[in-house]
Amino acid sequence: MGILSVLFGVQSPKSENIKILAPAEFNAAITQKNVQLVDVRTPREFSGGAIRNAINIDVFQKNLFHEKANKLDKQKPVYLYCRSGNRSQQAARLLVSYGFEQMFDLRGGYMNWPY
Repeated sequence: MGILSVLFGVQSPKSENIKILAPAEFNAAITQKNVQLVDVRTPREFSGGAIRNAINIDVFQKNLFHEKANKLDKQKPVYLYCRSGNRSQQAARLLVSYGFEQMFDLRGGYMNWPY
């Protein structure tokens, strides 16, 4: 990864800021009050089904993502998911770069959501 960072400017997020949770762990965590649950899929995907109480902030719409994400509380954990887990990892890295401290990502994304 060090060589990639030098060659391409790729920066890996601090791993302690991003944790990947199995669906059961994720489900238990998001049942708490005042959870920041973010679906980073497109609005079309979101309208086709989403986890209850999630807000949709499309990671592909960079400016809008930045604007909406910065309305979240940076001190509180953010629970993220996408379709399969790739975009939510991208979103988690962006959030770390914006100053967010703690992200939890749903392993396998919405496709892996049994609830």
